[in-house]
Amino acid sequence: MELVKQNIHMNRYKNTVSTQITLDDDFIVPDSMDDLTRVILSSGDVQIENTRVQSEKILIKGKMTFQILYRGEDGGLWTLAGSVPFEETVNVPDLTEKDYVQYNWDLEDLTAAMIHSRKINVKGLIGLRVRVESLEDAQAATAVTGDVEKLGRDIEVASIAVRRKDTFRIREEIQISANKPNIGQILWSEMKLQGVNCRLLDGKIRIEGELVLFVIYNSENEGMPLQWMEETVRFAGDVEVPEVVEEMIPAIGVRLVHRELEAKPDADGEMRVLSVDAVVELDMKLYEQETVHLLSDLYSTKEEVVPEMGEACFDTLLVKNDGKCRVAEKVKLPDTDRILQICHVDGAVKLDEITMEEDGVHMEGVLEVRILYLTADDEEPLRASSEVLPFQYVAEADGAEDTCACQVQTGVEQLTAMMGGGDTVEIKGIVSLDVVVLKPVKEPVVVSARTEPQDLKKLQEMPGIVGYVAQPGDSLWSIAKKFHTTRDDVMDLNGLTDETVKVGDKLILQKRVS
Repeated sequence: MELVKQNIHMNRYKNTVSTQITLDDDFIVPDSMDDLTRVILSSGDVQIENTRVQSEKILIKGKMTFQILYRGEDGGLWTLAGSVPFEETVNVPDLTEKDYVQYNWDLEDLTAAMIHSRKINVKGLIGLRVRVESLEDAQAATAVTGDVEKLGRDIEVASIAVRRKDTFRIREEIQISANKPNIGQILWSEMKLQGVNCRLLDGKIRIEGELVLFVIYNSENEGMPLQWMEETVRFAGDVEVPEVVEEMIPAIGVRLVHRELEAKPDADGEMRVLSVDAVVELDMKLYEQETVHLLSDLYSTKEEVVPEMGEACFDTLLVKNDGKCRVAEKVKLPDTDRILQICHVDGAVKLDEITMEEDGVHMEGVLEVRILYLTADDEEPLRASSEVLPFQYVAEADGAEDTCACQVQTGVEQLTAMMGGGDTVEIKGIVSLDVVVLKPVKEPVVVSARTEPQDLKKLQEMPGIVGYVAQPGDSLWSIAKKFHTTRDDVMDLNGLTDETVKVGDKLILQKRVS
């Protein structure tokens, strides 16, 4: 007799640690730039440059980059850019160097305030979330060789099949429209991902989406007014991952990690081309749903079999939900003259709270929207306003509980801002929330088994044939094992067509002696 065992790869969640990093620095306006009179726009990003895992702590190095659009003393617009480095040690209990560490970060707040006309103070608040997982093998007996009676059951498990990072590059050259003047100087540029979808194919991942580009620039002709343009670059391509099969369950985080924009001359030598170079990082965790047959018990009518029972923890897929939450609100822009035109709107999703309830995953968050617009004020026509729109969403997941591992990928789709008259703006958008919930389930398993000679005295004392009335909690397996016979023998002797036994059923049982 020999047990047949199977290793099932589990992505075991260990710990999550959240922290905040506060950055504060002053910057001098270069001599080549005009004096500050008013900050119009500010944006930033966080770049993680290096991480080092040590015993129960992680050293993280990076920088916060920023750009500030301001109005100068001469009335023109200027852009000041820079970065603030940081180094943070995060304590993570139970962390080992072999663990898989996932980093999520957000620039939760960025403020740029004038100290005086040649100096500006930049403050940033970075939210950093460290999630630690380990790859473990759950081992369980699935079969046994030899002349042994065995009882088994099937369970559905979600084993980790692929866990890695990869990148996808987007390169595009955009010809500006004929009604726009040539590019003199780019004052402001932004790139945002929108509507990204990752689809599994055999041997690869198909990524599709949009890269939304917004640019403010001065034309080559000094007499021309300020120019701006918004373009959407649709992209699609494949990331080769040989281990992938179409039936796997994806949990893929997508982040824009590199943005580069440059004005280039066209075939006629005129500056009418924007060269875009962007890199998207895919943080992939792909699960494989499989049915595993576990041994629950075993015995023999020829010898004494003593199984040793243990416990194994498996992940089961509770829900894969691609949800949409509509957000709409009318807002009043503060302290502004009549709005002439909305130039640009962008947004970012921030989840404040995720809780597991019996009916599903409850999420609360905000859609942070920034609106750039023109006003009737000749001295300061270009202005910006930030608005916060709260939302709530429930991803249905019956049986969700605190022990579940939840992964949420958020995005913004179809974001618009429409003038509502006077100083009001109507904002509409869709927040996408792709949710994967795994529930750990502990199952009793046969760890090992040994054989011993039969207790002949005990066997002789058992009746050779006996009538039995089924009791509460009885099963055909427990009855056959108790009276030293087999399920097949009980079914044949009593003319049963299946193994169902009800309380009060009368059975004839015959001891099997080898």
